[in-house]
Amino acid sequence: MNLPNKDIHNLIDCLTRSNFSFAIYRLPWTDECYFVMQATPEAGTLKDIAELNGKKGFVIAPFHTTEEHPLVLIQPDITAYDWTEIGQALSSFRYKDAILSCKKIPGESVCPFTEEERYSRYNDAFDRFMEPLQKKAFKKLVLSRPAFHPLKEDFSPLETFIKACNEYPRMMIYLCHTPTTGTWMGSTPEIILSGHAQNWNTVALAGTMAITENQEAAEWSNKNKEEQALVAEYIRKIVKKHGRKMTEKGPYTARAGQLVHLKTDFHFQLKETGFLGDLLKELHPTPAVCGLPKAEAYAFIPENEGYERRYYSGFIGWLDPEGATDIYVNLRCMEIRSHEVKLYAGGGILPSSEVRLEWEETEEKLKTMKNIL
Repeated sequence: MNLPNKDIHNLIDCLTRSNFSFAIYRLPWTDECYFVMQATPEAGTLKDIAELNGKKGFVIAPFHTTEEHPLVLIQPDITAYDWTEIGQALSSFRYKDAILSCKKIPGESVCPFTEEERYSRYNDAFDRFMEPLQKKAFKKLVLSRPAFHPLKEDFSPLETFIKACNEYPRMMIYLCHTPTTGTWMGSTPEIILSGHAQNWNTVALAGTMAITENQEAAEWSNKNKEEQALVAEYIRKIVKKHGRKMTEKGPYTARAGQLVHLKTDFHFQLKETGFLGDLLKELHPTPAVCGLPKAEAYAFIPENEGYERRYYSGFIGWLDPEGATDIYVNLRCMEIRSHEVKLYAGGGILPSSEVRLEWEETEEKLKTMKNIL
């Protein structure tokens, strides 16, 4: 994918500093991108995932919906596909000149920790997670952490988005900005809900290994197999509850950048598409980003992880109950700030997990975004 002309390039970069809400995204194995924008400032916020029932638009949902971090739905007042249409839509936008005048707001670094201190904090959180796992209070927990990377003065969000599209053809790539959420970019391999009419699919994606120089990874460990089986069983139960005529493929090895995962595909039919919010509420968060039992893990993680995930490990994408829906788990993502980005990565923790191996797994996952900066 190539960069659009300079005018479109500048305008989209300026939009990331504006009071308008927009998203630009590219689906896996495609070359063109979609653009969605709300024509009025401030996108709508929702307090509960079920409120998405019957709604249409681009959604960005947090891991935990709170008053400070609500679920946000960008109304599709302006939609376009490919650079020609996007350019035409933006050129005629009445607030174009105001957007172009938006300036970058300087900010201060929010990460005073050294690499050694960050590992120590992760190690402490790991111990907090392992204690209830070893007591069998949980079957699985997902431990994540943030990392920070400085930005150059000439950093371009759109240029970085294009680079991600070219580097990661297998993944859904997005750039999304709202005044409520800030600016986020991601390259995610995990569908949470996709489909149209009666035909729908979701996936169980868990287990991670790194590959180098296009060489396949080694055999899957028992820990990775067990982790994937837990996620698959959870997804299977929900799909059987809401859908019919389910078919299942996997687990098989699926590549995502320089990582491979264990993946199981679930295809099913829905009689009624007006209640996609209810289905998303049951699917989110899957054990791939949370743990089991779900409710207990969902409460445990914010109290013990040591930081706030915000929109990392929530979900993001296009929702349309009367058309095509493509919603993904918000993985391999970063939050773009004035002069730095905050990156996020996590991994599944079982009683057999080892802290150094888990830390190294998150390091590999962080590289997905670091490599395009």
